[in-house]
Amino acid sequence: MLIVEDSEDDALLLLREMRKGGIAPYHELVDSEDRLSYALRRGKWDIVITDHNMPGFSSFRVLELTKKYCKDLPVIIVSGTIGEGVAVTAMKAGAQDYIMKDNLSRLIPAIDREVREGFMRQAKRVAENALEHMAYHDSLTDLVNRREFERRLVQALEDTHKTGRHHVLLYLDLDQFKIINDTCGHVAGDYLLKQVAALLSLQIRSDDTLARLGGDEFGVLLRGCDAVHAHKVAEKLCEVVHEFRFVWQNKPFSVSLSIGMVLINENYNSAGELLSHADLACYAAKDRGRNNVQLYETDDSDMQQRQRDMNWTSRIQQALQNNSFCLWQQEMVALQPEANDGYRTEFLVRLNEGDDIVPPGAFIPAAERFNLMTRVDRKVIDLAFDYLDRTGLGRESTGTFFINLSGSSFNEPELFLYISQLAERYKLIPERICFEITETSAIANLNATQRFINSAKRRGFKFALDDFGAGMSSFSYLKALPVDYLKIDGGFVRNLLDDPIDLSIVDACNRIGHSAGLKTVAEFVENDEVRARLVELGLDFAQGYGISMPRPLE
Repeated sequence: MLIVEDSEDDALLLLREMRKGGIAPYHELVDSEDRLSYALRRGKWDIVITDHNMPGFSSFRVLELTKKYCKDLPVIIVSGTIGEGVAVTAMKAGAQDYIMKDNLSRLIPAIDREVREGFMRQAKRVAENALEHMAYHDSLTDLVNRREFERRLVQALEDTHKTGRHHVLLYLDLDQFKIINDTCGHVAGDYLLKQVAALLSLQIRSDDTLARLGGDEFGVLLRGCDAVHAHKVAEKLCEVVHEFRFVWQNKPFSVSLSIGMVLINENYNSAGELLSHADLACYAAKDRGRNNVQLYETDDSDMQQRQRDMNWTSRIQQALQNNSFCLWQQEMVALQPEANDGYRTEFLVRLNEGDDIVPPGAFIPAAERFNLMTRVDRKVIDLAFDYLDRTGLGRESTGTFFINLSGSSFNEPELFLYISQLAERYKLIPERICFEITETSAIANLNATQRFINSAKRRGFKFALDDFGAGMSSFSYLKALPVDYLKIDGGFVRNLLDDPIDLSIVDACNRIGHSAGLKTVAEFVENDEVRARLVELGLDFAQGYGISMPRPLE
């Protein structure tokens, strides 16, 4: 306990009152602003008890310094001179309570309450900081993640256009990762990725950026770097990984890198274009024997051929014209009795190519890369609304049907009008329909997302924030996005029985979601044990292979 008091007699009176109430705290007495600042900087305090008027400063300055050095530290004012108006102002400034010195009966209960709630605030802060860190970092390797890497790539590109200074992008792919992952298991694959990440980190400068872009792919942004030096760096990366021996269960494995290199210059206008060309160059390095570096060159015939081989654009366009997209569904179940108020299911898009049903992971990235996602979204809306009309489910008094939308669709001004007109044509009840958007897409298009959601909610449609926790920079975004459901990222749910951090994050997301008045949904629920734990945590709904497998619409 930190006691801020200029009267030693008054401080002794407080301590005597605490001992009578069963509290014998470790304490320190300070009587000046300098001593208070020093104590706050060096100590780990549970609570501050302060007088209001002291020579040279007051409780308002105590509150200001406490916020500066110990944001979640509770402050109680104990004073004989504070008036009611001043006390109210102090509470608004951050004081947790005020107590008159001539009536200390509330002191012990107030201390007990604030210390307990202080611990809760600290725990919440730890969870928020962990989520904020995860917004910019890969959970496995702790490297910068793809979203943050793309942001830095945009900054480098803007710098090139403004100053003419050149930077270099390296796109790295582990050549033998799939073999190790398939033969030794995902645990071994994850361990290899962490070791390679640590190895690569030692080879780049502090102002450069190393990121994990996904799977076994890494990115390096070399700032203020010419082609000659960048090529030497890339060759050094290949060399150190090639010399590295990965050992798993006493079996050694050799690994190597293929690296695609792109010079960031004025000819580029987007991070997506840079990454696409670096990806092409990386695949060319693989084709040319692996363990080597390939510079992207527009007049390279192999590059041109590979680019032509990326035929997803035509396949997607053909599928749109031929009505080859179809919908599957995956049901959700209520985990709490009060949440069991109707049927809920999510529509999932698939590409029907005759004997093959292509999952979305195969074509969605290409659709996003080639700006076809808004057309795919419209097709999904068409199919979903038609199904709700044919079955009559869209006119029932209960039931919620979840439809995914991409971030790019929220930037399309006509989409909401299209949805409204289609709902009117089919005479669907808007409350039966809940649109989903991932949190990363929502944040990347925050203003457009807000406008879209606000317009649609006025008509009665519902919204869900999907993959929550995977890329969130702050819980404050929940205040800006008036959604109805929070779908917690399945990466945390899947391992919550074995990983206390994942468990804490799921719990924090659920509590904050409920505080914001939202229903919470756990994704990737794969067994009864996870489901039972989610029930204990108080989540509202569950979805995953342990609940219901995806299946075609009837």
